[in-house]
Amino acid sequence: MITVCDVGPRDGLQNEPDVLPPETRAELIRRLADAGVPRVEAVSFVRDDRVPQMAEAERVAELAAGVPAELSGLVLNERGWERFRATGLARVNVTVAATDSFSERNAGMPRAEALRQTVAILEAADVPSTATISVAFGDPFVGSVDEGEVVEVAGRLAEAGAGELVLADTIGVATPRAVRRLTERVAALGRSTGGHFHNTRNTGYANALAALDAGATMLDASVGGLGGCPFAPRATGNIATEDLVYLLEGEGFATGIDLSALADISLWIAGVLGRDLPGQLARAGIPRPS
Repeated sequence: MITVCDVGPRDGLQNEPDVLPPETRAELIRRLADAGVPRVEAVSFVRDDRVPQMAEAERVAELAAGVPAELSGLVLNERGWERFRATGLARVNVTVAATDSFSERNAGMPRAEALRQTVAILEAADVPSTATISVAFGDPFVGSVDEGEVVEVAGRLAEAGAGELVLADTIGVATPRAVRRLTERVAALGRSTGGHFHNTRNTGYANALAALDAGATMLDASVGGLGGCPFAPRATGNIATEDLVYLLEGEGFATGIDLSALADISLWIAGVLGRDLPGQLARAGIPRPS
């Protein structure tokens, strides 16, 4: 059984030029939950002036309350944690960059300070927690990232109580061999391990399978292939949830997700946004069983 987390309502929409109202974002969350997606990253608690697509996060959480999925919220700092605590979201996802350069641009602080705040949040958390290490495989500003530093950061997060460690290929530069190697090292820390892959260079799906080979039990994806980081130049979408589920089911993994419903959601949100999305399955269709 693989846990698939759809990050479309958060990571997917945060790079869109249009700002969708809370009602539409909550509707996306509801549709994903009704399709059997077990976990949905609903919102991030960030400044509206930096990421206006995530404005009114509390309202989205309120509107989505009660859906049949575990809802998580992304927190970058202690202020975000205070906002998260005022909601009924079931899981907190904290994130820290593997490098100073990306931490400065994404979180507005050096990595050491971001790590300090993240550790404090994890130690205080009274709900299940995920800790994501962004740019774990490459940084858009400095290039390659030292694998040992990523493992060191993961170790600090594990010690602070993170229940799950996720390696994020934020700019889509990873290849399967690097994913296997780093996932194995992080999984050896004794925490559930996951992967967050972008398909920027068309390696995202191969990387997802490599992560599973190395012991990962959770994968992020975004319906339709929505996504991209507003602070990472030329970063494009996540792997598409419907394409990933088709791949996983074909490889013998159980997801518990209604693939047909997921494809319909991809087409629906594409219509809302007024453009085609990168995901392939919704356009190609689900093949008939042989």
